[in-house]
Amino acid sequence: MSARSIRLLIADDQELIRTGLRLFLQTQDDLVVVGEAEDGDEAVELAARLRPDVILMDIRMPRMDGVEATARVHAEGISPPPRVLILTTFDLDEYVFGALRAGAAGFLLKDASRARLLEAIHVVHAGEALLSPSITRRLIENFAARTEPLRPPPALLTALTPREREALFLVARGLSNSEIAAHLVVTEATVKSHVGSMFAKLGLRDRAQAVVFAYEHGVIVAGAGDPPGPA
Repeated sequence: MSARSIRLLIADDQELIRTGLRLFLQTQDDLVVVGEAEDGDEAVELAARLRPDVILMDIRMPRMDGVEATARVHAEGISPPPRVLILTTFDLDEYVFGALRAGAAGFLLKDASRARLLEAIHVVHAGEALLSPSITRRLIENFAARTEPLRPPPALLTALTPREREALFLVARGLSNSEIAAHLVVTEATVKSHVGSMFAKLGLRDRAQAVVFAYEHGVIVAGAGDPPGPA
């Protein structure tokens, strides 16, 4: 195991899936599986004890599902906190929005390719959120539209610059940094600076939390069009 290996915890109630994931992941020089959990309760216990970098978390498990387990892992106060990558059977799961609110860093379909799985692990470990535009659109259509928007917190939002407000809007639409850069006609480095500053001012951890914040506080609503032009 390399000193820079990413420590993984696999949480899934199906032994065959856990075994298959472990056997594949351990062929990678920079990955090490430190534990396996067969339900959410065990996942929380192992996360606190083993302190993995990334948890591959199934959603539908006995005793405690992946949403509650994700919330409890973050409530444990583990430092640094593990990043949770949700493994789901369907691209539209009724638990997806709840998992975002609980602090999940991303989602991956269980039928994803091996290359996509490795990419997802590295993306969330690096501190980014794995939230594709397709999942964002489904969230808008099936969850955000059912939730009564809260009044935007004026003190927080007024602290954002016009560019940072645009960044929040576009992140919530599911755009990547490169896509935001093209939309705003700026460099990707500039976008990263705006997004990072926006996260800090709003107290957000990543893009997944930004999506939840934007829809819950009425910054963007289902069916919204493009944001206003640059100020």
